[in-house]
Amino acid sequence: MSEAIDKAQILEALKRVKGPDLSSNIVDLGLVSEIVVHNAKVYFSIKVDPARAEELEPLRQASEQAVKELGGVDEVAATLTADREQGEPGGNGSGAAPPRQSPPMGAPSRGDSVHMGLVPGVKKIVAVASGKGGVGKSTTAVNLALALQANGHKVGIFDADVYGPSLPRLLGVFGHPQATAEGSLEPMVGHGLKVMSMGFLVEEDTPMIWRGPMVVSALNQMLKDVAWGDLDVLVVDMPPGTGDVQLTMAQQVPLAGAVIVSTPQDLALIDARKGLNMFRKVSVPVLGIVENMSFFLCPKCGERSEIFGHGGAEQEAKTLDLPFLGGVPLHMEIRETSDSGQPIVASAPESEQAKIYQDIASKVWDELERHQAQSGREAPQIVVES
Repeated sequence: MSEAIDKAQILEALKRVKGPDLSSNIVDLGLVSEIVVHNAKVYFSIKVDPARAEELEPLRQASEQAVKELGGVDEVAATLTADREQGEPGGNGSGAAPPRQSPPMGAPSRGDSVHMGLVPGVKKIVAVASGKGGVGKSTTAVNLALALQANGHKVGIFDADVYGPSLPRLLGVFGHPQATAEGSLEPMVGHGLKVMSMGFLVEEDTPMIWRGPMVVSALNQMLKDVAWGDLDVLVVDMPPGTGDVQLTMAQQVPLAGAVIVSTPQDLALIDARKGLNMFRKVSVPVLGIVENMSFFLCPKCGERSEIFGHGGAEQEAKTLDLPFLGGVPLHMEIRETSDSGQPIVASAPESEQAKIYQDIASKVWDELERHQAQSGREAPQIVVES
C-alpha cells in the first residue's frame, strides 16, 4: 500500500456512501470502525441493525467500491457487524463496543455477513482443534497433514488462527502469495503441502486487534480467494478455545470431521471436552483424540517420564466412546524440527516419532471413510458464497 493512503483518506472516501436511511453518510453516522490497512489491502466494519443485514448488502458493496477507487488499493473487505453503540441497552459506556452476544449452538451468527462454504476441488476438510492453547495443536496439525501426504493423499493446510498464525514458521515458508491470472492467490508450498495463513499477509510481530466479524471476513477471503486445486484433504489448524470465531468456523465450514488435541492432565482434558462438545452440538463428527506430550523420552538414556501424567486422553476417549488416535511423546527432536521449519514427518520420516504421526493419519483417514460410508454420501465439497 502506498504510504500516501491512510485511514483519513479511507474515511473521506466512505463519506460518499449514504447511511441506511439515506439521511447522512456512514462515517458521520459513526458506523465505520476497525479500519486496518496493510500491504494494499483494506479491512473495515460497518455497524448495522442485524435484522437489516441482508437488506443492507448493497451498502456494504458500495463501501468496498468507494475504497477500491482510491489509488494504491488492491483489495477491500467490508464486514457488516451488529455491535451496539455506546449508550444503547447493554452498552458498556466505555466508548468501546461490548462483545457481541454469542448465538445459540447450531444457530447462524447474526453479526456475520459472510457465509463460508466450499472451494471446488477439495474433497474433505478436517479441523484440528483444542480446548486451550499450549497443547501442541499446530505442531500436531502440521505433522498430521504431512503424514496424510506421506500416506499418498493430496493435502493442503489452512491456518485459521488469525491471532497467532504458526504455520509459516512451522513449515519454514515465508514471503507473500502471488496472484493468479484469475485474481485468486496461489497458496504457498511447504514440504509439498499447499499452505495459506494470515502469517503470509502480515508481519510476524503485527498484532491482529480484530473482533470476531473481522476475523471471519478475513478467513472467508483466504478460503475463497486461494487456488487450492484438487485436494483429498484440507487440514484446518483451528484457533484454540471455543469462542465466537471457532463456533462460526464450525458452523459455516462444512467439516468432514474434527481431531481434538489434548495433553494428559485433567485441566487440559476439561478444556478438550468443551471443544469436543462444541463440534458435537453443530453436528461435526469427532474423529478422535490425540494425546500430545504423552510422555517424555530422554534422548540420552531413553528413560520414559510421564511429566504431565499419562493416558488421560485415552481414558477420556473410552469414556466418550471415541477413537483414541495415539499418544505423541514430548521429544526434543519434535520441538527442534518444528522450530527450524523442518517438521519431524518431513525431515525424519523413518523416526519413531514420525511413525506415530503416520499411524495417527491412517486412523484419521479410516474414520473419515467410515463416517462417509455411514452417511451414504460424499463428504461436503467446499464452495464459498460471496
